[in-house]
Amino acid sequence: MPIISPSSFLRRALLADAAMSGAAGLLMMLGADFLTEPTGLPVALLRYAGLSLLPFAALLIWLATRASLPQPAVWVVIACNVSWTADSILLLLAGWVAPTALGKAFVVAQALAVLVMAELEYLGLRKSTAAVALHSGRAS
Repeated sequence: MPIISPSSFLRRALLADAAMSGAAGLLMMLGADFLTEPTGLPVALLRYAGLSLLPFAALLIWLATRASLPQPAVWVVIACNVSWTADSILLLLAGWVAPTALGKAFVVAQALAVLVMAELEYLGLRKSTAAVALHSGRAS
């Protein structure tokens, strides 16, 4: 299993994702009753989606603060973010919910933000891999 020394870019991307996930999680979990009417999204969906983001945010903070970490762990984070984005769009396209225009905008906006996080983490991972390769090349 390849171990990487995370670039500062990857650390910042993971921390930004943690902040965004934690804030969105708290908003959806604690504000579900308030958000359901203007968004048309079910309370349970908002509450449980928000609740699922809190341990994810904690994991991101933990990963961002490690001196080294397994490269597959970052790939799992990226895959989770891509999956969240796809699931968000599927939620709208499948007709499982009947969101208002504001609800649709909320789902699309958060899906796009999560996709941007996945891209930033991918770029940070690439910088990390290149940094490790350069470092090991100097040690030879």
